[in-house]
Amino acid sequence: MTLPGWLLPHTVLIEPLAGSTGTGAAFGPGFTAPAMVQDKRRTVTSATGEEVVSDTAVFLPAGTDCPSGSRVTAGGRVAIAVVVTTADGGGLPTPDHIEIALT
Repeated sequence: MTLPGWLLPHTVLIEPLAGSTGTGAAFGPGFTAPAMVQDKRRTVTSATGEEVVSDTAVFLPAGTDCPSGSRVTAGGRVAIAVVVTTADGGGLPTPDHIEIALT
């Protein structure tokens, strides 16, 4: 079971991280996705083990392509996805989704 549409009142633009170049990160083509955007400040641990402050959490339907390092525009602000967490109930009737912590 995925998140119901009524829980996704916002739209975000996601530009998935495609790799890196000599001048920095390279992003794939952007696409929009339905989302729930929450402004909440918290400390998260990045994939490299560094503690960073995240100002925004974005909840997206399960299976949305947004790897760590992707560029996300939410509420007019452009940020980088620092931590991407998958919530999967393994077939139980729970709302499967991904949560992204943005810097």
